Amino acid sequence: MKSELVLGAVAYDPKVVTIWGGFRAWFRERGVDFDFVLYSQYERQVEALLDGAIDLAWNSPLAWVRAQRLARSRGVDVRAVAMRDTDRDLTSVIVVRADSDLHTLDDLRDRTVATGAIDSPQATLLPLAVLAGAGVPARIRRYDVGVGLHGDHIGGERDAARALRSGEADAACLIDANLLLFAREGVLPSGSVRVLGQTAPYDHCNLTAGPGVDATAFIELLLSMSYGDDGARPLLDLEGLRQWLPGRTDRYAALDAAVTATGFYRQDGGLGAAGYRP
Repeated sequence: MKSELVLGAVAYDPKVVTIWGGFRAWFRERGVDFDFVLYSQYERQVEALLDGAIDLAWNSPLAWVRAQRLARSRGVDVRAVAMRDTDRDLTSVIVVRADSDLHTLDDLRDRTVATGAIDSPQATLLPLAVLAGAGVPARIRRYDVGVGLHGDHIGGERDAARALRSGEADAACLIDANLLLFAREGVLPSGSVRVLGQTAPYDHCNLTAGPGVDATAFIELLLSMSYGDDGARPLLDLEGLRQWLPGRTDRYAALDAAVTATGFYRQDGGLGAAGYRP
């Protein structure tokens, strides 16, 4: 392993500085040196990982799909080495108002469906793939907030929920956790919506190691972090997990298929989506 590993993360929120600054100090206290670099968008971070400017990247699921495609096109490998317990087996839902006359996905034919940003896996790409798979054409009203952040900034998703509540949209696409959050916030009060469609379970973020990077000591220490450790617990809470788990990649297939179907990325990892300007 290199004497110091450099990790890339996307600054979707000011707390990202606090999170990775805390992890940096925790690791250094235990004899593993690493530093971090913050990016304003995932596309630049993925390119930096493949170019060797950083050793590890805290990647969104969409960034993982692109990293794999770029790696294959260059004849190298990237590896998903760790993920949070909260990144596994998530689902997205398509919801309608509880008092609507919409009861099946087919009822959304030619209706207005609100989504998150163009690059949101959970609030755009994956739920729209469900509609496409059901053969249901719809009018898509997209809320492009935080483009380049791959849905980590949930402003577009929240705007989609508001559009549903106000009647500007007939349905909205949300990750299941945000459906609960928006109920607590009063954006979509409990009982005000019902679910018409749901994705299969998928995984979210992962820590990706770049080509040829030996991060063994770093990963072993990361996976050893305990929620019972008073020093580690605040960091785990900030990052939204109780336990780090080994990375796995079998739950990204649906997103990869959606990326291919929409042409969001080309097979060589190039940007393909019309109008996508991160």
